[in-house]
Amino acid sequence: MGVCINLTYLGPELEENFGLDLLFGLRGLRQTPPDVLVVSIDKESADALNLPDDPRKWPRSLHASLVEKLSSEGASVIAFDMIFTEKHSIRDDNAFAAALKRADNTVLCERMKVENILLREDEGNHSGELNITKIIAPIEPFSQAALASAPFPIPKVSNKVSQYWMFTTVSGDKPTLPVVAFQVFTMQVYDEFIRILKKADPDQSDALPHDKNAIINTRGIGKLIQDIRHIFQSEPEIAEKMLEELQKSRTSSTDQKKYQIIRSLIKMYQNNSNSRYLNFYGPARSIPTIPYYQILAMKERSSEDRQQFDIKGKTVFIGLSQLSPIDQRESFYTVYSESHGLDLSGIEIVATAFANLIEDLPVQPVNFRVYLIIIFFWGVGLGIICKQLSTTATFYSIIGLITVYMILAVFQFKNYGVWYPVITTIFVQPVLAIFAGLGWNYIEVRHERQNIRKALGFYLPDNIADQLSANIESIHSSHQIVFGICLSTDAEQYSSLAETMVPKELGNFMNRYYETIFKPIKEHGGIVSDVIGDSVLAIWISAYPESVLKQGACTAALEISREMLKFNKESVNFKLPTRIGLHSGHILMGNIGAIDHYEYRPVGDIVNTATRIEGLNKYLKTQILVTKEVINNLDGFFTREIGEFKLAGKTKSVIIHELVCRLEEANEQQRKAYVVFTVALELFRKRSWDEAIGEFQETINILGSDGPSEFYIKLCRQNKEIDPGELWDGVIAMEKK
Repeated sequence: MGVCINLTYLGPELEENFGLDLLFGLRGLRQTPPDVLVVSIDKESADALNLPDDPRKWPRSLHASLVEKLSSEGASVIAFDMIFTEKHSIRDDNAFAAALKRADNTVLCERMKVENILLREDEGNHSGELNITKIIAPIEPFSQAALASAPFPIPKVSNKVSQYWMFTTVSGDKPTLPVVAFQVFTMQVYDEFIRILKKADPDQSDALPHDKNAIINTRGIGKLIQDIRHIFQSEPEIAEKMLEELQKSRTSSTDQKKYQIIRSLIKMYQNNSNSRYLNFYGPARSIPTIPYYQILAMKERSSEDRQQFDIKGKTVFIGLSQLSPIDQRESFYTVYSESHGLDLSGIEIVATAFANLIEDLPVQPVNFRVYLIIIFFWGVGLGIICKQLSTTATFYSIIGLITVYMILAVFQFKNYGVWYPVITTIFVQPVLAIFAGLGWNYIEVRHERQNIRKALGFYLPDNIADQLSANIESIHSSHQIVFGICLSTDAEQYSSLAETMVPKELGNFMNRYYETIFKPIKEHGGIVSDVIGDSVLAIWISAYPESVLKQGACTAALEISREMLKFNKESVNFKLPTRIGLHSGHILMGNIGAIDHYEYRPVGDIVNTATRIEGLNKYLKTQILVTKEVINNLDGFFTREIGEFKLAGKTKSVIIHELVCRLEEANEQQRKAYVVFTVALELFRKRSWDEAIGEFQETINILGSDGPSEFYIKLCRQNKEIDPGELWDGVIAMEKK
């Protein structure tokens, strides 16, 4: 029955209108890639700039200023989801055209207009209608100045938007705005793309221009897209060859972002479909959005306030996007349309499509054949369960199967964008299977009762047999939010050690190693929360922040470091230098796990940050690093500020200090050196690279060696070669753990 339903329009329509909504709801919101940004033309901007609410009446000199601002801030692509098919003020139009030409990375939107032509016979009688779709480009100064232009028609199913066109079939497979914007964005890897194509098929690579600057100068992006698509359509195996070649050329030093861009570009052309399903990130404004007027006011803002305007390397989409449903002029009903009426704007649809292309993570329905196979075997399985098990067992079995199926379906949807059928499998087929099972069981029970009645009739009067056959009874969660300090340790050279020791010897050695670490932790009030391989996680917890916790954690860290020196001296053949990281904040404590396995452990960003801080030691050649939160208002310890770091995988920065020793243990040499280091760090933040290098070198001269100083000297030299820019705030971003 499920297969029959899905062979009609009803099954797929149910899945698209309700199943897709269910999967998005269960998946939740998703982080957008960092390469996309929306500049919203909204009422807020109109009011701030004292302009009409209708953006068509805005002076185009403002758009020129906007383009110049974005270009100067390093935007990779600037795409307008606005129609510029009518002339305005000559002066304003010329200013806008000049700005587009100077930017050399702008994409404008084309208008699609459908005209109805009446067809008549020779006698003049009406014989039908012909719909012709015309592409209306921006006015000539703009179309010539912009790098490219493209339309963006949006298909609707039952007035809901769930897909977008990549290529418009009604206009000669013309690429749409997100595809063109993505191709412009990927011009940064065009040389590598051509190199991989040449290895896969030298003849086809010769059919494409090799000079990307010539493509840009001649405004040949649209033709390039169609030429590449023709190659991939004529020889589908090229895509697989290129992906294999890309994987072969990938090394540990390969730029992961560059690899992903090239891979996504190949996958975009590999897909022969003209449309794709949108993998939404959330409701309106889920994609980072900056109002139009704030971009224009960037220079008036302080460098601290401008941190939110990180535009460098991003593709910026400009278009209508209102915060109030009352003000929305252009909106589209989607799965994330809100109950008070706020829909996604057209520019957010474009940006979502572009972001999907970057990630190569659109929503992909399973192959229709696979779809029917799933429906068939799922129905068969449910039917067998309903047939073989009792009613109670059937109910719990179906609930269990549905749960497992939904977990798998949501997992596939969340991580790979794969869309499995859920309405038919979860709501339709189980109900049909249960009713079919009940009906079958009813028939069997009725048949058995008839047999029993017939058997009883051989031994009992008819009325007693009837009574017995009709009624045989006629015969006779504990979770808690707390303040905690997390201490994370990790041993260097553990992998090499594990290779050289037999398991039993390694086990005995690691037991002594852990005993050395555990003892200071327990003596100073800590709890060993987790041990994985050579890493230890310890915690100090209390209902409120207490200095005694910080005192205990820092003392334990110093004692671990001291005891590990003794341990490594006593271990003649095997040594395990140990790094330590500490961070504090609020965490969730409780029994965490599932099924038959639970652990009492902390959960929260504090834990993850502590492990990242521990890993920072290997880059700074230090032993104990702590955050400002740990040593704040803590006396009795000799520390020095190392700097402000944005750790790998983190969006917020933390100020890191090195925990050196107890205050009374610090010698004069250390005190003098760390004063010089503090001066050097301040010079580094002021971008005085040469002076900072001198002070860091002086620190090394005093101490003999100093890992943080060596780290900063290298960083200063890098910054001298590639200036981080005026917006740089001294925060050091660590890309690796």
